Amino acid sequence: MKDFLAGFGFMLEGLRLIRKPVLRRFVIIPLLINLLVFGGLIGVAWHYFEQLMDQLLGYLPDWLHWLQYVLWPLFAVSVGLVIFYTFSITANLIAAPFNGLLAEAVEKHLTGQPLPESGWKRILREIVPALLAEVKKILYYLLRAIPIGILFVIPGVNVAAPAVWTLFNGWMLSLEYLDYPMANHHLLFPEPRRRLKTRRMLGLGFGLGSLLLTLVPVINFVAMPASVAGATALWVRRLRTAADGKESTE
Repeated sequence: MKDFLAGFGFMLEGLRLIRKPVLRRFVIIPLLINLLVFGGLIGVAWHYFEQLMDQLLGYLPDWLHWLQYVLWPLFAVSVGLVIFYTFSITANLIAAPFNGLLAEAVEKHLTGQPLPESGWKRILREIVPALLAEVKKILYYLLRAIPIGILFVIPGVNVAAPAVWTLFNGWMLSLEYLDYPMANHHLLFPEPRRRLKTRRMLGLGFGLGSLLLTLVPVINFVAMPASVAGATALWVRRLRTAADGKESTE
């Protein structure tokens, strides 16, 4: 439990780190892009729904026009649900190019030392190796997600399936976010899994903390950058090894 709580603590540290002025721009820029994208989509949806309502009311008798006072709230609730369930996914896609830079800035902030090689040139040069590592990660995920998914349809066993699925996704989130600081050191998947092999509870505590943030409205807007920052702190303080093989104490 000590490792589990420590892992969860790194997620909380990530929330604290992204509030630092030196790191804030790496959070604000992708967040603003996401808000603009969602704002535009909501505006388009509002426009077409308004047209649909006008057409519908034109066909209905006057005594049924009260339906608009039911349909508009339903539309607002539907939009809210779509934002809640898709924001994190879209945020990950849009902010992915910034995550490596955020991890780099967090590590520099924590250690006081810049990476030997940094910036967009390094990221562009590593696109192909990163894509290959991503394929390995997807295969790793599918080879475990499919058997776990089957548990949901087995009578008796399906009672435990949601808990197993939650733990598995927490584990995957820890691997996903550790990818960013470790990739900055040319350590691609499956290296994060190897590093966490003997510290599973540490990774699980962090991953479940990240998963919890994605489920909390409003806070889920910053769940992704907080997870990247927390994973970088986890890498620097617990998983990075010095030349003698001992854990780094930086």
